[in-house]
Amino acid sequence: MNWETKIFQNHSNSSFEKLSLEIFQFQAKNNHIYKTYLRYLGVNPDEVKQINQIPYLPIEFFKQENVVCKPNNIDTVFTSSGTGGIQSKHIIHDISIYEKSFTSGFEYFYGNIKDYTVLALLPSYIERSGSSLIYMCEKLIKHSGKKESGFYLNDHKELKDLLLELECQNQKTLLIGVSFALIDFVEKHPVGLKNTIVMETGGMKGRREEMVREELHRILSTCLNISKIHSEYGMTELLSQAYSKGDGVFQCPPWMRVSCRDANDPLSNNKKSGGINIIDLANVYSCSFIASQDLGKINENNTFEILGRFDASDIRGCNLMVV
Repeated sequence: MNWETKIFQNHSNSSFEKLSLEIFQFQAKNNHIYKTYLRYLGVNPDEVKQINQIPYLPIEFFKQENVVCKPNNIDTVFTSSGTGGIQSKHIIHDISIYEKSFTSGFEYFYGNIKDYTVLALLPSYIERSGSSLIYMCEKLIKHSGKKESGFYLNDHKELKDLLLELECQNQKTLLIGVSFALIDFVEKHPVGLKNTIVMETGGMKGRREEMVREELHRILSTCLNISKIHSEYGMTELLSQAYSKGDGVFQCPPWMRVSCRDANDPLSNNKKSGGINIIDLANVYSCSFIASQDLGKINENNTFEILGRFDASDIRGCNLMVV
């Protein structure tokens, strides 16, 4: 079956629900871990007829098990940084689906990547193997086709000079980086930008004192003389990304949806705030229905915001730690 053609469309509510149910049946049959979890919950897949009946797999399973539909056909394995302890691993059956997801997702929100010079400031990620973020940025850098595109570790002076040069050329530029690296850069080399999108991907753990997103964005905006800081919301366990063009308000591409569950009831859904549940249709060969450890809220226009994380989360309820 050509899942790729089905997944990457500008879905209506009805087509998204139809495909979600189709993928649910596929995963309930072919994903041993998800199948076992459904049995544990007492859910009969044949009785699931609506999208709100689909159970979400707790994201912790990616730390303990191989969450995959085709375990004997593996393209690669992505791993998390493991800053909180045990690494998550995401077994990828078809890497082309991930590539289609992040290229189509970027184009959906920002246009053709060939219009941009891509500068990546991801020192902690490039120091290790298995990062899905590094893989994405490598491909975006390559697809941009610009000779200036590339990774920058601690070459802050060179990066500042290049940004100024690109500004003089009126070249659209994407500066994407982990939070601590962007802060380190702008504190040492403040620079005024007009044609550059500055996008943070999170990532302060173990490197600097944690700060709330509002404070991070205030510092970056002030030092770079720009009004809005963009954000990317993704994780090792997903193959799609949501984007924010400012103020930490995220929007999903058409093949991804976010909802909230009650903090004390892991099987609830469609709440205005609580634990973030994610449907990522691109995760067709692992699990498309993920109960994350993030805490958030859903806005009226189906955008969402991340408010914090659950502490010591399990499927029965959690202590709440708002960052």
